[in-house]
Amino acid sequence: MTDPNAIQPSALDQLPDRDPEETAEWQASLDAVAKAAGPHRAAYLMRRTLERAEGTGIALPKLLETDYVNSIPTSAEPAVPGDEAMESRITAWNRWNAAAMVTRGSKHGVGGHIATFASAAWLYETGFNHFFQGKEADGSGDQLYIQGHASPGIYARAFLDGRLNEDHLDRFRQEAGGNGLPSYPHPRRLPWLWEFPTVSMGLGPLSAIYQARFNRYLTARGIKDVSNSHVWAFLGDGEMDEPESTAALALASREGLDNLTFVINCNLQRLDGPVRANFKIVQELEAQFRGAGWNVVKSLWGTAWDELFQLDTTGALVRRLREVPDAQVQTYQTRDAAYIRQDFFGKDPALVELAKLLSDDKILECFHLSRGGHEARKVFAAYKAALEFKGAPTVVLAQTVKGYTLGEGFASKNANHQMKKLTVDEFKNMRDLLELPISDSQFVDGVVPYGHPGADSPEVRYLQERRAALGGPAPARRVHPVAPLPAPAEKVFASFDKGSGSQNVATTMAFVRLIKDLVRDKETGKRWVPIVPDEARTFGMESLFPSLGIYSPKGQTYEPVDRDQLMYYKEAKNGQILNEGITEAGSMADFIAASTAYSTHGEAMIPFYIFYSMFGWQRTADQMWQLGDQLGRGFLVGATAGRTTLTGEGLQHADGHSPVIAATNPASLTYDPAFAYEVAAIVKDGLRRMYGEAAPGEDPNVFYYLTVYNEPMPQPAKPQGLGIDEGIVKGLYRFNTAESADLSPAANAPRIQLLSSGTAIHWALQAQKLLAQEWGVAADVWSATSWTELRRDALEADAALLRGEERVPYVQQALHGAEGPVLAVSDYMRQVPDQIAQWVEQDYSSLGADGFGLSDTREAARRHFGVDAESIVVAALAQLAKRGEVKATAVKEAREKYGL
Repeated sequence: MTDPNAIQPSALDQLPDRDPEETAEWQASLDAVAKAAGPHRAAYLMRRTLERAEGTGIALPKLLETDYVNSIPTSAEPAVPGDEAMESRITAWNRWNAAAMVTRGSKHGVGGHIATFASAAWLYETGFNHFFQGKEADGSGDQLYIQGHASPGIYARAFLDGRLNEDHLDRFRQEAGGNGLPSYPHPRRLPWLWEFPTVSMGLGPLSAIYQARFNRYLTARGIKDVSNSHVWAFLGDGEMDEPESTAALALASREGLDNLTFVINCNLQRLDGPVRANFKIVQELEAQFRGAGWNVVKSLWGTAWDELFQLDTTGALVRRLREVPDAQVQTYQTRDAAYIRQDFFGKDPALVELAKLLSDDKILECFHLSRGGHEARKVFAAYKAALEFKGAPTVVLAQTVKGYTLGEGFASKNANHQMKKLTVDEFKNMRDLLELPISDSQFVDGVVPYGHPGADSPEVRYLQERRAALGGPAPARRVHPVAPLPAPAEKVFASFDKGSGSQNVATTMAFVRLIKDLVRDKETGKRWVPIVPDEARTFGMESLFPSLGIYSPKGQTYEPVDRDQLMYYKEAKNGQILNEGITEAGSMADFIAASTAYSTHGEAMIPFYIFYSMFGWQRTADQMWQLGDQLGRGFLVGATAGRTTLTGEGLQHADGHSPVIAATNPASLTYDPAFAYEVAAIVKDGLRRMYGEAAPGEDPNVFYYLTVYNEPMPQPAKPQGLGIDEGIVKGLYRFNTAESADLSPAANAPRIQLLSSGTAIHWALQAQKLLAQEWGVAADVWSATSWTELRRDALEADAALLRGEERVPYVQQALHGAEGPVLAVSDYMRQVPDQIAQWVEQDYSSLGADGFGLSDTREAARRHFGVDAESIVVAALAQLAKRGEVKATAVKEAREKYGL
């Protein structure tokens, strides 16, 4: 922990002290009070003095803010250990090629962003040359969350070091033909380069915090020592408006994540205009991060400002910088020296006098060019301070100019985010400014050339030597050669095949029982990562508390109130459970970090995240896309699932749509199991596919979404017969027939096929009895464990047919020859079972719980939505009546009989 009493370089050191003797007297008085009356009295007097100052209108920074100057005085800046001139040339090539790539691509209409990297180039280059550890470094190297709109600059650097060529750059945003570059960081599209997808604004900062936290978790649990890995998150000041960006700041400081650094590129602009037109975003962010317990380092002004601060003998310059709103700072960037003299310096007599000492060129250098984020020396000092600070995370607030070096047409213009190209003349001006050896003759037919000093040039050798010293290329994603995890003992899964007898067991409890057995496995048990958002007791998981422990970096510093109970609340430094409190977003960020540890750290972890299904895909679907983008693996478990099973909670908790949303994600394998043995079979197959030996053509980079229910029901034994396990995994199998259910249908009885999923199968089984006993209809009941997987298989079969390959969808194979119409039912909206309608050869209809949920008993809710057993009977009779297989009057009779 950094000693708060140690003398540290301070922003105050940059302010003029007109009377050092008086200052010393005030300090001595404070020391005397602290010694005589104690530190609490001294603190009280300081607070009252500050209140008095504020009440009398004295202009003081807020307690959580420092003045609008650099945190590290120039005199305290360490020397940059590298060759600054060489690094400047490398940065110039990167700036050029990033702009050239986007401009050349604009001819194809694919767009791109130039201005962001132009502002942030030194923030990245300084890190790549001196700080960012590669994958061959100690531990797992660093994790880099690159700002999405800066991707052209990262591609430009990879081009310079030989990892990309001109053909790659010319296929920026043109991926369909292969060999193209994705617009933004995307591991699924460019898996050897990108680790973290960051363009969904706000998810990068949130994920970075939980990644740093998960690194500590891995080390604490003895899985892998990654204590030397550092997480760097590069963010935009406009991006910090997203609630996810700041959602976990307190967690990071509370757990002392000094393995984490945020670098916020404060170019003062969002996509349409100023981030804080009438305010100051840097000051706002400083207060927000300091209030959350972070260390804050501001790098605002370049060396050109040093002379101005030295001339400021009254403090007027610092006061004026503090009061000028960001939009006006942006205006200064585009105006001449006369305007700046009048508008900035003319507001204070002391500043008028100061300005008389400055040439116009000096004023323009300061206000147009000199920012802390544009100088290697300033950035290096900030990064070094961040790494040396212990006990809390650090945020570096680096002020830059959006569109820097791109010319007057770009710099600080509100529209520069949408400006996709430079003219040839603008490129030539940029070339001259950057002093690049590119001749006019290289602009052939108006096409801007790429620039490269040569594979054996001093620039490339320097770049590669620096990266070699830091552990290899960066950014980079590696999938380490990890041996498949051994499969758990078969008996763990087989124990569910016999059913529960007369005991009522909800599928949620069945899943928890399965996990209890799996975490005891000697080979793989330690690799399970249970994640729960403060609902463990709801899901019956409290028995895991004492056996696995809840992860806490502090362990348990108190005696728990339930210590004398068997299932007491146990926290431990090496705890296995991540109990996140009421934050689905934080829990998903945990899941993403754990699910990608096989790549990030070369350690396969098996996360399962159990949550109210209504609050999963509905609240955090964006992160579930991020999970798929990042090639994460694991089990998402939507508990208390369905629209009618959560008695009394009402529409806010009644999930009728999560499988629909999940179906939109290509990486999500969505299952709605009805019985305990189905849950076991799906988890078993998921472990094989994601962590064991995937079959040829199977992508292991998927995740499973299982819905489980809180409705206790007798769990039947697994039916005997061939293909049951295959049907469970593929999405459909026949659970029973009228004959196997001992319903003794007549030989010529009308027949219908009832397809159902999840808890709805119990209504279908009741309807099967009613149809046989009261209407003489034979019904076969099928368990549709995954409507979505059935649909995907059918879509793939359709695509194969277009390629001239003969392939029959599994759903058609399974239902082929089944007698009568098909009636599908689920506890979700009809859109869920209707996913397969076009591939069913029989007459097809469906029932579902469409509309808003409501508070009532399960029976009343099911009657309301028309999905209870009696409603199924009426719908089945209606289908058969259409075919002339039962009398039309039977439908009316059934409605009246059941009070529908």
